[in-house]
Amino acid sequence: MSIHPGQLREYVIRPVLTSLGLYSEAAVELLMLTAATESLCGKFVHQVGGPALGIFQMEPRTHDDIWTHYLAYKPELAARVKQHGRLAAQLPGNLYYACAMARVHYLRVPERLPSAADVDALARYWKAHYNTHLGAGTVRKAIENYAQYAEVD
Repeated sequence: MSIHPGQLREYVIRPVLTSLGLYSEAAVELLMLTAATESLCGKFVHQVGGPALGIFQMEPRTHDDIWTHYLAYKPELAARVKQHGRLAAQLPGNLYYACAMARVHYLRVPERLPSAADVDALARYWKAHYNTHLGAGTVRKAIENYAQYAEVD
């Protein structure tokens, strides 16, 4: 069972991005691709055999690094993120907080977001900046997961 993609966009991702002042359709679709690939759009809220948490499968070390080395220097953004949560332990059950942290993770990347309509570019961006060369995910599988779990029927 997964979260319906239309409802995830409408009731979680768009409102959270708006509350952070970081809304764009490119960000929405990048987060949809990330959720579709990392957790099959919410099927898993804890990585099987690993430490990653939430529908975006963020590792607690990554979570803590964002707070220590990025949000600590951006107090206005940190205050907006704190409206949704503050602890890595909240990632599995707090969709708003997991979404906010995934967006901030991408915000640290200096490269612009790809077009919302370019799924291939979104998948390459995810692989380069979220899953990284060390991760087991592939661009091809991300594109397939987006088609299966993130496109609205």
